[in-house]
Amino acid sequence: MTNTHRQVILGRIHTGLTEHAEGALAIENERITYAGAREYFDPEGWPVPDVLESGDILVPGFVDTHCHGAFGADFSTSAEEPVRQALAKLHEFGTTTVVASLVTARRDEMLRAAALFGALTIDGSVAGIHLEGPFLSHARCGAQDPQWLMRPDLELTAQLIQASGGTIRAMTYAPELEGAITLVEFLTSLGVVPSIGHTDADASTTEASLAHARQGMAASRGIGTLPTVTHLFNGMPTIHHRSPGPAMACLRAAARGEAVIELIADTLHLDPYTVESVFELVGADNIALVTDSMAAAGLDDGTYRLGPATVHVNDAAATLSSSSAIAGGTAFMRDIFRNTVRAGVPFDHALRSATVVPAHTHGLSERVGRLASGLHADAVILNDDLNVARVLRRGTWIA
Repeated sequence: MTNTHRQVILGRIHTGLTEHAEGALAIENERITYAGAREYFDPEGWPVPDVLESGDILVPGFVDTHCHGAFGADFSTSAEEPVRQALAKLHEFGTTTVVASLVTARRDEMLRAAALFGALTIDGSVAGIHLEGPFLSHARCGAQDPQWLMRPDLELTAQLIQASGGTIRAMTYAPELEGAITLVEFLTSLGVVPSIGHTDADASTTEASLAHARQGMAASRGIGTLPTVTHLFNGMPTIHHRSPGPAMACLRAAARGEAVIELIADTLHLDPYTVESVFELVGADNIALVTDSMAAAGLDDGTYRLGPATVHVNDAAATLSSSSAIAGGTAFMRDIFRNTVRAGVPFDHALRSATVVPAHTHGLSERVGRLASGLHADAVILNDDLNVARVLRRGTWIA
């Protein structure tokens, strides 16, 4: 397939919402002009179409809204050039949209990273910033450096948003911390999605905070419409029948369509049975598949960085050098999607949670996440083994 100013692709196409066994995708420059059934596409004036191979399917490019780095680049500490190289490689692997996640660190380091990714957002390299901290629980810090964790600080939050040029899309916080209520009100007033995570809160505190965030988002009409949950089950207490904790409250909220929960379906953070169960319980429309990937993604086992922390990777499992705590992931969205399908989740449900839902949740649905007229021409060709065969980003086929 060649790069052209205008191009047409015929074959089995899934728009993210609907599958067409005989479909057509028409592209002009960087945008989609038609996506749907082939019978309704008028080929007059268009070039000779490219036809998908038997067994292939064209789907929207994957959207990863929780990504800390890859290919040796740590988004919280690396310089611009290695970050750009890593993003280019992520695009090659099918993740055509990335929201850059920054971990808790010193104030000056977080401000530097926010400024860098603010500029990268403006030029279209990433789709925004997710701040994972620093207002998190010491008891559930995971790979977050506990020396930089603190209670919610609106001045620091404002400085980070300003440094980013207003490109912060989400912030993870622990709802039990003093000042969390005010923080949620501040975030939602500025259109930033509050995301519960790294928390030791009880179920009632979690439920109340999700409700408060939802009300604030409805009033502000900012980036998204629902609060999110950062990597459900990880960074929070396990569910106990006498102490249900935050995970139970998050599941109930998602089942009611009142929150979107992140799942890291890499078989390390979550057992496949758990992944399938959550899809059955809350539905694909309330789940965003994410990688939580860090610098080691795409590279061999070894020692890497996750913000200020040293991470050892052995057999693709990333753990802190100072403990056995899981320190991010090493899988790509293509792997997360394939694992989800292999766990027993229907293809179209897994696809929706890897494209449509994360885009919508972070206010990106008018640009990416679906194959639809007017959106960016971002797509992935999957073969019958669900491996990525080709990637199209902004209307250009990536080598």
